[in-house]
Amino acid sequence: VSPIRVMSEEEAYSIKAKIEEAEKKFPEDFNPEKRNNLHLTFMVLDELAHNNVIVDAVEDLIGPDISLWSSVMFIKDASTNHFVSWHQDATYMGMNSSDFLTPWFALTPSTIEMGCMSMIPGSHKQSIRKHEDTFAENNILTRGQVVKDVDKSKAVDLILKPGEMSIHHGAAIHGSKPNKSKQRRIGFSLQSYMTPSVEQIVGKNIWMHIRGKKRQDRDGMRLYRPQYDMDSRSVSQRKFADENYSHILYNGSKIKRKY
Repeated sequence: VSPIRVMSEEEAYSIKAKIEEAEKKFPEDFNPEKRNNLHLTFMVLDELAHNNVIVDAVEDLIGPDISLWSSVMFIKDASTNHFVSWHQDATYMGMNSSDFLTPWFALTPSTIEMGCMSMIPGSHKQSIRKHEDTFAENNILTRGQVVKDVDKSKAVDLILKPGEMSIHHGAAIHGSKPNKSKQRRIGFSLQSYMTPSVEQIVGKNIWMHIRGKKRQDRDGMRLYRPQYDMDSRSVSQRKFADENYSHILYNGSKIKRKY
């Protein structure tokens, strides 16, 4: 589903400015190897994770009982070769179902030249297809995983303005090309919102309660909202979540990158 207007461009640029201020203050926490779960340690991103327009749109699609698994900050610097190969999110997330949703929120323009996300419409109705791990140098994905034989002629470019978002299903085939423009492309991916029926079967079952009934997982661990940027509990939570996330995404792989 795209585009969905979440807020004005001015509001989005204000959030971008706060993120870049935090990036200058805590550069190690924003480097490409630590792009996951920033909503656990920075207030501005926690607020996005709980934004009513975003969560209302998710509720319209999956119902009122919602938790959040993790988040990813996607920054493509100007004139770089980083890309995202064709893939399905659910492939390595270790869930018992692919029925979860990921909003991708634009903090800058996301155009074809800037390497916006492309989607294969209707691909979420398929089962999870076989992926090949390439570990390609400029591939942003952990394993550089790629779905073979994608009919690119069916691809739709999800062009977004600042303050807009797209939402995609866990089985939707998508990817993005390098940013060939002269400005950064910044997007924040809330990966992913799900109902209590979707559970972790690889790694530990950890989540943040967003709305509705709380989860009752046997081995579940609830993550809490930060009280201020980089407070000690939130830093510990993020470290634990990142380690668990890495274990899940690299499960069964002999190669493990730093992110």
